Amino acid sequence: MAKHKHTRKRNKILERKAGTRPGTLAIPTEAYAPRFFLMSFNEHLFEEVELKTYQELLHKVKSQPDARHWIDIRGYADQAVLEQIIQDFGLHSLQMEDVINDYQRPKVEEFDHNRLFIITRMLRWSPEFRTLDDVQLSLFTGTNYVLSLQSDYGDCLDPLRERIRIGRGVIRQRPTMYMAYAILDVVLDYYFPVMADIGMYIEDLETQVLREPSKATLTQILDLKSELVKLRRISWPERDLMNELLRMDEDTIPDSMKVYFRDAYDHAVQLIDLVDNHKEMTSSLVELYMSTVSNRMNEIMKVLTIISSIFIPLSFIVGLYGMNFSRENPETGHVMPYSMPELYEPYSYPILLSLMSTLILLQLYFFYKKGWFRSF
Repeated sequence: MAKHKHTRKRNKILERKAGTRPGTLAIPTEAYAPRFFLMSFNEHLFEEVELKTYQELLHKVKSQPDARHWIDIRGYADQAVLEQIIQDFGLHSLQMEDVINDYQRPKVEEFDHNRLFIITRMLRWSPEFRTLDDVQLSLFTGTNYVLSLQSDYGDCLDPLRERIRIGRGVIRQRPTMYMAYAILDVVLDYYFPVMADIGMYIEDLETQVLREPSKATLTQILDLKSELVKLRRISWPERDLMNELLRMDEDTIPDSMKVYFRDAYDHAVQLIDLVDNHKEMTSSLVELYMSTVSNRMNEIMKVLTIISSIFIPLSFIVGLYGMNFSRENPETGHVMPYSMPELYEPYSYPILLSLMSTLILLQLYFFYKKGWFRSF
């Protein structure tokens, strides 16, 4: 699933043609058909429904002006619907272009008298492919609604929906800006389980490196390192987004609300610290891999050195006696001086083998006393 989504993102980027008019809505070829979800609530009312058409959704919102609405649209495949949303909610075509070209950096923009356009990124970890899957979530705030748009049908916001259903907390009593905060808070909260999964994966890779390092393990480490670079590229703008919200005027975000965004800002800072920590651990894994492979190579070289050290004197002995200098002149029978007297001695062969075996044992004893066998 994750690999498929990454392919979709690359395709969307490639489909954007250079030189097109700003605000052009280029619908991705693999976009999903839009689905329309609506939550309407206040202190005494709650209604949740999935509507078949955009016109039904708009009629439902206008028929309940005293309620607060979470308008949740998932899927971008209908360009006519997107253009109608621009007209009905007073959006700019450039904003909708950022929505459907959904690999934007997290950001916040203020427009049209204290309304906000917010982009954040929902994050998931794929255990199968060991990759990060990030999906863009776009939010527009209004006086009595929050409009959210995303490319996929599934997201991480079900816990928030459940809180609204059962009336837990103060979401039904607070203004729509609090609902926008609640959405951002849930998105950030889901980053931490992802970081925990990545931390467990790093521990597994460390175990693999120590027990059985291989090129496949190194490839996994380098792939994870690139995923962490991507995560860091997402997490820093998330922190900047929260910082921008904290700096906005009282008319846009009341001071009573800023305490909540300050808490979300602290979560973003913690997230960046975790990302940097995991990134350092991954870099250390590369160094650990190289060190482990080098140590194993040293052990192999030590074994080969011991074997060579044993056979070098043996090779010298057999090479020396392999010269076969004759003791007597075969023509005259005269004994030649400085010849090899051992060639014709009785039991010379077993004596030589015994000498060589004794030499091997002496060398092994010497290596043992030096401690060369302790690391085996």
